[in-house]
Amino acid sequence: MLSTLSLSRRLRAALLAAASATLVAATLPPPEPLGIGDPLFPYLGNPGYDVLAYDLALTYGGDHDKPLDAITRIDARATQRLDRVNLDFTHGEVRSVEVDGAAAEFATAGEDLVITPAEEVDEGERMRITVHHTSDPAGEGGGWVRTTDGLAMANQADAGHRVFPGNDHPADKAYFTFRITVPERLTAVANGLPVGKTRQGAHTTFVYRTQHPMATELAQVSIGDSAVLRREGPGGLPVRDVVPAADRDVLEPWLRKTPDQIRWMEQQVGAYPFETYGLLIAGADTGFELETQTLSLFERSLFTGSAFSEWYVDSVMVHELAHQWFGDSVSPHTWSDLWLNEGHATWYEARYAQEHGGKALETRMRDAYRRSDGWRAAGGPPAAPKPPTPGDQISLFRPVVYDGSALVLYALRQEIGEDAFGRLERDWVRLHRDATATTADFTELASGVAGRDLSAFFMAWLYGRTTPPMPGHADWRSDPPTAGKTRETGVTAGRNRATIDESATRPGINPGRHAL
Repeated sequence: MLSTLSLSRRLRAALLAAASATLVAATLPPPEPLGIGDPLFPYLGNPGYDVLAYDLALTYGGDHDKPLDAITRIDARATQRLDRVNLDFTHGEVRSVEVDGAAAEFATAGEDLVITPAEEVDEGERMRITVHHTSDPAGEGGGWVRTTDGLAMANQADAGHRVFPGNDHPADKAYFTFRITVPERLTAVANGLPVGKTRQGAHTTFVYRTQHPMATELAQVSIGDSAVLRREGPGGLPVRDVVPAADRDVLEPWLRKTPDQIRWMEQQVGAYPFETYGLLIAGADTGFELETQTLSLFERSLFTGSAFSEWYVDSVMVHELAHQWFGDSVSPHTWSDLWLNEGHATWYEARYAQEHGGKALETRMRDAYRRSDGWRAAGGPPAAPKPPTPGDQISLFRPVVYDGSALVLYALRQEIGEDAFGRLERDWVRLHRDATATTADFTELASGVAGRDLSAFFMAWLYGRTTPPMPGHADWRSDPPTAGKTRETGVTAGRNRATIDESATRPGINPGRHAL
């Protein structure tokens, strides 16, 4: 029990800290949103600190239309002297903020939460920021996805800060711990591996932790009436699928394919990069699938409907699996480097469709070449994409970053040969594992592997307004841009699973469905 004197000293200290924070805030300019200068998302991310770890506690009351109570703890290191700290956060109520245990002033500016600590943070110092807030699943714009039995997350590209405060840019990866409290009839699952489960009254708290750093856009939390199915992958890898409990039997024929798909990807590029993998199949109509780290998000209808051929569903599964190497383990340093994510995922999707579904890669690439000038006119070249439509950030994911970027990889393989290309792919994911990388990093590595300067090749293929001649296929031609634009009509939000419409040579592909 504390003495009266001890309580009095604590109270004085708290009052002095609050007064100090108020005084500092009064002498600073008005809060303003900041960013790290990403050309496509200028206000994403924040300067001055490096996030080391997130600890996210969520309490779900059972109604997916109501806000969740949340506490986000952020361990970070200051990279410069800070009298303020900006976090990306919107669509939730902030109740209180502490920095290193002391109350801090806070305000909102744009989609930033601007925090004024009681004391400035020196360069090199570590700090813990604790934000008590709500997390609201209502509304549009990404973040939470309301499912038939609960919630899931879809944070790409800029919606992580609609769920929790943080440094919402893939350039700042960090470790994550999730503590999710739900009614006892429900199951909660998140990225990484389970590290604890406790029951208190009519509620259960599930705890998960990642073993590798992760970008905020790849965070995943599933809450629902779910079955968690486990099997073993290559080398004893834990494979964990999360599916609606009522659908476990009908989904099993699809789920059992994953270990062999992982084995196939490992044959192409090397060992799987994370501690676990699996599919999260949600009862929601999102129009896309998403490569959330270690637990990729899929729509239930992809597997239970009759609209799609088996080879096509298989290739979509491989697309999201390939992202675990390309986009998740090796993350883009800026969003203009997105072609490295989607081009590679589409490349291995197409390779798998050729080897397991009889869909010729060369036919697909020739069709992509024919459309490529139109895609570039509509969305910009692969490594310099046009900004998304204001208010529709998902429109960044246009056909040019899918088959248009896989076409660049096809051209590169034609240029340097299959053996050198295979070495490049393996070296890329090995050298940049658990990190971020740029287009310049890729082009430099490719030149090193090839043993010659490929800068002119990449300048034309990645930044040219028109598509260069295809090595080894001098007869290939691209349609004029006006024709290419016309053929893009009907592609919703640009993030098409295979970017090819149903009039193409691969029947069954729906231009309104996307593989992110």
